[in-house]
Amino acid sequence: MRVRLTAVVLSVFLAAGCSSDAGSSMPGMPGMDGGTGTSVPHLPTPPAPAGNPLPGMPAVPDPHDVDAAAGAGMLSPAVAGDKPLVYVPHSGSGDVWVIDPATFRVVAKYPAGKELQHVVPSWDLRTLYATDDRGDHVLPFDPKTGLPGKAFPVVDPYNMYFTPDGRYAISVAERLRKLVWYDPHTWQAHDETPVPECAGIDHADFSPDGRTAVFTCEFAGRVAVVDVASHHLLRMIDMPHRNTRMGPQDIKLAPDGSVYYIADSDANGLWVLDGAATKVLRFIPTGRGAHGLYLSRDAKQLYVTNRHEGSVSVLDAYTGAPVTVWHIPGGGSPDMGNVTADGTQLWLSGRYDRVVYVLSTKDGSVLAKIPAGNEPHGLCVWPQPGRYSLGHTGITR
Repeated sequence: MRVRLTAVVLSVFLAAGCSSDAGSSMPGMPGMDGGTGTSVPHLPTPPAPAGNPLPGMPAVPDPHDVDAAAGAGMLSPAVAGDKPLVYVPHSGSGDVWVIDPATFRVVAKYPAGKELQHVVPSWDLRTLYATDDRGDHVLPFDPKTGLPGKAFPVVDPYNMYFTPDGRYAISVAERLRKLVWYDPHTWQAHDETPVPECAGIDHADFSPDGRTAVFTCEFAGRVAVVDVASHHLLRMIDMPHRNTRMGPQDIKLAPDGSVYYIADSDANGLWVLDGAATKVLRFIPTGRGAHGLYLSRDAKQLYVTNRHEGSVSVLDAYTGAPVTVWHIPGGGSPDMGNVTADGTQLWLSGRYDRVVYVLSTKDGSVLAKIPAGNEPHGLCVWPQPGRYSLGHTGITR
């Protein structure tokens, strides 16, 4: 369903705050009255002050583009000599396949556990971790060689992130509804953040100043806002319509820090959360099964994978305005992945089709469909530009 918010309804909605009432509603979503679906203007929250960053976090080079240091070809000396490879974890077959991006050929297959979810670059860009939530461990890969090391225990690592100062690795323990904070050097657990009201906690992004993290709750229709320094849960924010089957999925901060975009699969689009992470501002329809969110190398465009209709919506990364839609011929299930270092290709796992898609970022044309294993999921394209990694499939700044 494509929907529209009227200006009158939106003004009343914003005045109400819309952050904590589980019974709240918004016109234009399934189960609510609505119209035809266009975005409405909003006044974004300014970026966090550059003068009060999380101690130890690298400075933000451009307050209007937190991703400015991750532009095309801006490779850190830390990744010099790393093999250009694409690592594909499989939730169904429990292995990691490695693809040569120059030939589109699978060059290696490694048994890695029970249910592999994501391949996650470390904060210092020196290790790639394949996360196995059912096996309660991660398998490290050396990006210089592309070879795996020895697996070690981590509690329920459905997903993994790193604090912007590099001090902690965060295991997103979806099954256990908590965050487990680890020393990323010794991998000793430091503490935990229980999030009992965040069923299906899975994806996250961080504020420009690095002090706040917002985690999505797929099975609760809300997000959890966490203080990075103290590891304390600050608040829960309900989506205006709480989808609890396949609700909030991936989340991405706008380049200027003004808003967070939150993909909601059942809503078929994106919720827009203000930059202070206090209230939902509006909804942007994209396509059936909105799931993964990725920025172009110049941070001007936001790619939204519509997993249930085999398409990718392209939006203006600053305003959320629609630019175009790329349809995969014959359909498909584009899920998770990333953009290549030069910005010319978007690699995505085909979650339900045993395939990996390679799309041109120039026009969305499909450059390759590479056969994969059972349920390819959070693939990692390596190397990535940037000074450090926040985790997931390669969120770098």
